[in-house]
Amino acid sequence: MSLFKEITTTYKQSFTGLSRETWILSIVMLINRSGYMAVPFMGLFVTQSLHRPASDAGYIITLFGLGSILGSAAGGKLTDVVGFRPVQIVAAIVSGIFFLIFANVTHFQTLCILAVVISFFSEAFRPANFAAIAAYAKPGLETRSYSLNRLATNIGWAVGVSMGGLIASYNYKMLFIVDGAVSIIAGLAILWFLPRIKGYRKAIKEKTKDMIVMKPWQDIVFIKFILLSTVFIICAFLIFRVVPVFFKQVWKIDEFMIGLILGFNGIIIALFEMVMIHKIENKRSPIFFIVVGVFFIAACFLVLLLPFNLPVLLGCMCIVLFTIGEMFALPFINTFVMSRSNEFNRGLYAAGYMLCWSVASLVGPTAGFFIAENYGYNVLWMLISGMLLACAYFYYLMRDAK
Repeated sequence: MSLFKEITTTYKQSFTGLSRETWILSIVMLINRSGYMAVPFMGLFVTQSLHRPASDAGYIITLFGLGSILGSAAGGKLTDVVGFRPVQIVAAIVSGIFFLIFANVTHFQTLCILAVVISFFSEAFRPANFAAIAAYAKPGLETRSYSLNRLATNIGWAVGVSMGGLIASYNYKMLFIVDGAVSIIAGLAILWFLPRIKGYRKAIKEKTKDMIVMKPWQDIVFIKFILLSTVFIICAFLIFRVVPVFFKQVWKIDEFMIGLILGFNGIIIALFEMVMIHKIENKRSPIFFIVVGVFFIAACFLVLLLPFNLPVLLGCMCIVLFTIGEMFALPFINTFVMSRSNEFNRGLYAAGYMLCWSVASLVGPTAGFFIAENYGYNVLWMLISGMLLACAYFYYLMRDAK
């Protein structure tokens, strides 16, 4: 009984002390990601509902990636100019409106334009939300604040994709209607519940009048860190894009079991990340934990090279190692990024980091499938593991960066 009480107390402590605004932002992210169900099914929508070739599906997904890159950059800049609250509100509501329009359009060229517009506004939301967490996090609790937001994102993603599969089996058009409605609700939730910061723009102008504000592209340490993180995220991104195809084609695991194996990721994060961060936060430098995390993710890809004929067991081992690495690396990457910024340039720094994800979503799957098809999966896994070990080494070299 005492052990159960200790576990309960640890969980309670992990979630206490965070600011009210941090909880609001995380709940909004949970709502927003729960509705993020249309994009994962975009390829199937184009091929199955619109009856267009797979090349057109690839084209429209690429346009989504292009719009997300532009949205990340614009969202970060606007966050520093007008503040994170209005950027989140406008980005969520406008993307929701365009999703509703998308649901009622069948003309392919128009859908391509809408794809860029929707992803632009959807992605502009993220650097503003990222900057808001940094602004509202209590001193010393920054990493835990980001972990709560990641927890909300993962739960929302799991709910959204699961519901999306059910809705898509009934009607693809409903995917975009639900996605749009949820996005609008998320924007209105921020409008109603997140406190307004009066005179934000005027105060920023006054404070920066005689001050030289560092831009991310002038911060050499940040540039090196972001380039390194882009390589890391491109490698890590393959776990949810290329690895499921490998499970199906090579290890002959059926779709239902693949879904269960991948589902371990969200379950482990939901159960353990906040507790883990609570225990290790501020114990060592962020770089130390990032290096540990990258090593675990490199190990997860090496598991895919093992010759044992136990595909489900090896698949579970791969996902568990990946999730442990993710829980170590990503929260502390967030912390490092925000530690380089201040209230005057936080949006641009957030945008720089979000660009890593946009580039990874564009480059990672295409490059991964190309290598797998032309040189084989084993070559891909060895290459990815080698790149991740190199990333760990270069992250380690940044341990004393100022």
